[in-house]
Amino acid sequence: MLQTLAVENYRSLRDLVLPLSSLNVVTGANGSGKSSLYRALRLLADASRNGAVAALAREGGLPSTLWAGPETVGRAVLSGRTPVQGTVRSRPVALRLGFAGDDFGYAMDLGLPPVWPGSSTMFSLDPEIKVEAIWTGPVCRASAVLCERHGGAVRVRDTDGGWVDLPRLSAYDSVLGQLADPERAPEVLVVREQLRSWRFYDQFRTDPGAPARLAQVGTRTPVLSHDGADLAAALQTIREIGDAAEMDAVIDRALPGSRVDVFDSGGRFELALHQQGMLRPLGSAELSDGTLRFLLLVAALLSPRPPALLVLNEPETSLHPDLLPALGELIRVASTRTQVIAVSHAQTLVSALARDQGGAGPASVVGLTKEYGQTTVACRERFDAPLWHWPKR
Repeated sequence: MLQTLAVENYRSLRDLVLPLSSLNVVTGANGSGKSSLYRALRLLADASRNGAVAALAREGGLPSTLWAGPETVGRAVLSGRTPVQGTVRSRPVALRLGFAGDDFGYAMDLGLPPVWPGSSTMFSLDPEIKVEAIWTGPVCRASAVLCERHGGAVRVRDTDGGWVDLPRLSAYDSVLGQLADPERAPEVLVVREQLRSWRFYDQFRTDPGAPARLAQVGTRTPVLSHDGADLAAALQTIREIGDAAEMDAVIDRALPGSRVDVFDSGGRFELALHQQGMLRPLGSAELSDGTLRFLLLVAALLSPRPPALLVLNEPETSLHPDLLPALGELIRVASTRTQVIAVSHAQTLVSALARDQGGAGPASVVGLTKEYGQTTVACRERFDAPLWHWPKR
């Protein structure tokens, strides 16, 4: 489980260090930085597939994603005595992402490429990976580092505690994407597979042409696809090898008297929702947007193959307020199997998750706010943040 998440100089997240529990809810007003935090998590996951640099380039490159305010915000500005003004930079440009978990921690430091006289390139939006580190324990300390990368130079600890140099990497390749040596760098493989197991759900379509409304070829589906196209197969997989009783119970709580069946039509699976008082079941093409989205969330959260981390971005979209308590219970059940981070501005859902129900414990609620363009945690003093050290360049 992740214990700490740290982001520096990514959009409005100038310096954010968050403690994490098994169930976390990130909330705040529009523009407070919730989406930036969600994107930062996706960038960390992209690093495991060597895609962080490309993802930043698609966002407009490092200049478009860096913190746009001054390097330091003085007390005079915070007190309102003087306006925000630009300052002379004293440190190198750096966008940093990292986390610390039960076993290992990981951090990445991205910066601007050097400008050589007479050089030209069409890849000017690509940042460079300046530093990467993997360590054991909650904080990055020199004695705890197991793998480190400075520029293109990479080295790992050997069994005697010394260092072994590995082949150099290009400026746009991550150690997570390029090192695959189970003997000399097993910790790299562990962190990479952990990141690759993270799941993000924020693109469920419920319009008339949504993939989830169409019959699809059925095959065992322990993990719902990002667009929900294999919804029927995912629900049937839960029924056969997952927690079918919990699935039926949560659907009945949300839609009293209802149950879901899956039919095989020549190898294509179709969804059928039986509702109290109806003479025939409704197919997925007939479901309301809110009902379809709730069933998609059921398939995602009750996966028989839970990930290391499940991240939901505004799961309340299209749902009637009456469905939010059932959604909260569904998220709570999922958090007993996997770590969950839910980004939401629905106060009904946040309140439901924040309550201690049935001894399961309340969610850790992170309320974000923005001051002088910088995202901070509401009602938290600077020294209340978890201890965190970035690896040095």
